Amino acid sequence: MFTGDATSKESSPFINSSTSDVEKSQQYDGKNMALFEEEMDTSPMVSSMLSSLANYSNLTQGSKEHEEAENNEEARKKTVQAPRMGTIMGVYLPCLQNILGVILFLRMTWLVGAGGVLGTFTIVFMCCSTTLLTAISMSAIATNGVVPAGGSYYMISRSLGPEFGGAVGICFYLGTTFAGAMYILGCIEILLIYIVPAAAIFKMEGLEGAEAEAALLNNMRVYGTIVLSFMALVVFVGVKYVNKLALVFLACVILSILAVYAGVIKTSFDPPDFPVCVLGNRTLVSKGFDICAKTIERGNATVTTKLWRAFCDSEFLNATCDEYFTNNNISQIQGIPGITSGILAENLFSTFMEKNSMLEKRGIPAVLDPEAPETNTNRYVLADITSFFTLLVGIYFPSVTGIMAGSNRSGDLQDAQKSIPIGTIMAIITTSIIYMSSVILFGACVDGVVLRDKFGEGVNGNLVIGTLAWPSPWVIVFGSFFSTCGAGLQSLTGAPRLLQAIARDGIIPFLRVFGHGKANGEPTWALLLTACICEIGILIASLDAVAPILSMFFLMCYMFVNLACALQTLLRTPNWRPRFKFYHWALSLLGMSLCLTLMFLCSWYYAIVAMVIASCIYKYIEFCGAEKEWGDGIRGISLSAARYALMRLEEGPPHTKNWRPQILVLMSLDAEQNVEQPRLLSLTSQLKAGKGLTIVGACVEGTYLNNQPQAQKGDQSLRKLMEVEKVKGFSQVVISSNLRDATSHLIQAGGLGGLHHNTVLVSFPRNWKQAEEHHRCRNFIEVVRETTAAHLALLVPKNISAYPSNGERFTEGHIDVWWIVHDGGMLMLLPFLLRHHKVWRKCKMRIFTVAQMDDNSIQMKKDLMTFLYHLRFDAEVEVVEMHESDISAYTYEKTLVMEQRSQILKEMHLTKNEREREVLWGDNLSVRLSRPRQVQLIQGKNATPTPTSPTSPTAPTPASYKETITLTKKSLQCGVSYRNHSNVRRMHHAQKLNEVIVKKSQEAKLVLLNMPGPPKNRTGEENYMEFLEVLTEGLNRVLLVRGGGREVITIYS
Repeated sequence: MFTGDATSKESSPFINSSTSDVEKSQQYDGKNMALFEEEMDTSPMVSSMLSSLANYSNLTQGSKEHEEAENNEEARKKTVQAPRMGTIMGVYLPCLQNILGVILFLRMTWLVGAGGVLGTFTIVFMCCSTTLLTAISMSAIATNGVVPAGGSYYMISRSLGPEFGGAVGICFYLGTTFAGAMYILGCIEILLIYIVPAAAIFKMEGLEGAEAEAALLNNMRVYGTIVLSFMALVVFVGVKYVNKLALVFLACVILSILAVYAGVIKTSFDPPDFPVCVLGNRTLVSKGFDICAKTIERGNATVTTKLWRAFCDSEFLNATCDEYFTNNNISQIQGIPGITSGILAENLFSTFMEKNSMLEKRGIPAVLDPEAPETNTNRYVLADITSFFTLLVGIYFPSVTGIMAGSNRSGDLQDAQKSIPIGTIMAIITTSIIYMSSVILFGACVDGVVLRDKFGEGVNGNLVIGTLAWPSPWVIVFGSFFSTCGAGLQSLTGAPRLLQAIARDGIIPFLRVFGHGKANGEPTWALLLTACICEIGILIASLDAVAPILSMFFLMCYMFVNLACALQTLLRTPNWRPRFKFYHWALSLLGMSLCLTLMFLCSWYYAIVAMVIASCIYKYIEFCGAEKEWGDGIRGISLSAARYALMRLEEGPPHTKNWRPQILVLMSLDAEQNVEQPRLLSLTSQLKAGKGLTIVGACVEGTYLNNQPQAQKGDQSLRKLMEVEKVKGFSQVVISSNLRDATSHLIQAGGLGGLHHNTVLVSFPRNWKQAEEHHRCRNFIEVVRETTAAHLALLVPKNISAYPSNGERFTEGHIDVWWIVHDGGMLMLLPFLLRHHKVWRKCKMRIFTVAQMDDNSIQMKKDLMTFLYHLRFDAEVEVVEMHESDISAYTYEKTLVMEQRSQILKEMHLTKNEREREVLWGDNLSVRLSRPRQVQLIQGKNATPTPTSPTSPTAPTPASYKETITLTKKSLQCGVSYRNHSNVRRMHHAQKLNEVIVKKSQEAKLVLLNMPGPPKNRTGEENYMEFLEVLTEGLNRVLLVRGGGREVITIYS
């Protein structure tokens, strides 16, 4: 792995850019590669690429360090590489060892007895089908390229991404760890119940019910902890011994299974003698008596047996005995009648039992008084747990896990892409045949009361499956004991390595400590955590309670393997080219559905807990984990979903109820490509209560080939500021020969398909009267024109530096809306969106509208209040009356100066520098015109600075003049009369409106008002800017708004 641009990527054998220029020139000299010399660092020769590929190591991160550490040990002996394994030794046999195990020997007969042959066969078929479908999906993933050692975690994380990979990896780790606990509990159960019962620390003799159960569980906890500590020590000291003993443990498993099949065959002609003593129809515990009879004839006398004394108060025939004992006869049945006995018909259907209910034989009559109290219950074989179908599913499923054993060893295989599919599927078919045949054979050979006798209490404490084995039950007892020991050691070996692989990937920050280990790479800390989690399973102590827990985690893992295969197939990812061809997305979806079904069948609450754990890990990695780009399928889903959504958006414009501002923010960059007005993004963030699209655009002047680095730097500046201001959206920097065209490109080409901006946010140009800012002024007016032509809404904040940042709070104040012309409702919607943000939350909304002389202001106010009520807006309403008045001399003067400045500049053909001075001089003149009634208007080349009005920038004033013009109020009117009177009327309206707004809203925190339209011809552009300046004069924060030509709010639900 290597890191670049804060994104970890997979190391690749195809690119080799580590050589120096001199080495490269020597390397390619004389190779007829002159045409491609300059591209050799990014496009190497085919020969070198093939050489790198042939020598590519498929070891996971950290494996090479393990090898190096081993090479450095003790006199640096040269290690001999272990021979690569084939299909049988590398995949088939390890899968067999992991699949066949504790459940087959300790619980399969009980499952058949409780669930019946038909019910148990259904469970086995469902579980085996699930693992077979999962193996098909896994084979497709495993053969889609080189799979480094790491097995299922590697496959899922690289197929579904780091979030799913981490979540499923942790689930698989927890499943493997709890599997270790289950194997240890099975080992202790065999030891204490079938091999050396006398070794129990908490004696169970004479105890009944809950006390006996508690004593058994406490024994399991104590011995389980001891065995766990010993196994962890073995794994810590020398894992190589565990691997060497694996074949011995596997031999024990195979020998035990062969012994069972031999015993089944033997029952067809010579059934073993395993009598079961039954009182009425109740099965008796064999430990309490030696003869299955109430009395026996000894000589000429009738003598009572131990069984009599167990149910009666004395050994004499006239003793008082248990009522059920007195009313029912004792009979002896054959526990294993044999495969030809026809017992299969009796065992076909389920016999579920309540906890502490007595084991009863079907078909035998019994006399029972329903009202009589139950006595001497400890003499009968009792059910230790309540059994039902879904419980059996949860207990059985762990016996089909272990299908990943081959893929986990992919780093040691000679040809992983060939061995993993063949070996895994062969192992699953083999074990499925063993399990299915076992169900039928157990049901056909063994009596139902013996099958339901979980601990063999009715057959002298023998392991039930052992009673069927030939030549001796001890073959099964010791074979199952060693197989559970071996499986436990394998779990304690594999789980820490899986955790270490997850930790070293770095996707879960708090697990990084578990990536460390001993000098040779052994995962010491991971082993310690695994032992602690395993101890939790040991403390649960019941194998039947632990089995559903690990079922959940394994089913979760298998479900995501199927999901990964289905996704890659359906998305048709170009890199999805498995060598294993016998897969289909429908099979993967079926396997995924089966996994989900089995999860909730096993235990719905455990399933929910497992999903919550996986979801929490997923979200934790999403927010806090390291960013990884592994080319996963989830990204493919995102692309497909985005494409589908964009195509849906193309079907037509959104309904008014769904309209929200999709904002294009036009930012300006300085010479260093830093953002000039960051508060523009603060305002964007405050407006985004409506969510929607945000595109932050900027322009760079130049050519793409020469200015691409500046554009990238500008893009980074935008992204950084967006992150600071918490603006979720996209940044886009456009390069063009001039800023005007670049801005136009942004407005035209921003967005994609139906996901297009409908609103443009641009700051009002500062110092637009200065000559050096003249291009910004022209650019701004063109933006207004283009947004109008494109039917886009336009937001223009003036004095943006005075706007609040996201960290500020207004504790009181008003947001004033001046609704002069109808714009589709934009003026109403924007304050509503702003007040969702914490900056503006305490501000109240006021709406002002302007009434003319012929309007009924009282009725207007009522109508406006009704309109706002239907819109569900809370706002104060006020109607302002604007009476007609004569146009003042100041207005004529202001208009004439505005026009004269443009006209004079055109007539005089001034040089560039003189034109810049004249542009700045115009505003000074307008102030001077308003004070005296006679003013001299003179053009000159020399200028000296004089003070100007407070609202105007400091500007030079002419000092020497060539021509004098005398103006009076009358001459002003005459001067304007031959010109377009619209300018005078516009100036008058702007002035009067500004007076009213300043009077009412000078203290408002924000003023929103309609923005007038731009001039249709190019000659009046400076006039338009002057109108806007006059309209907003004296206001601190103003947001000029132009609608997009459509309704954005509605009164309907």
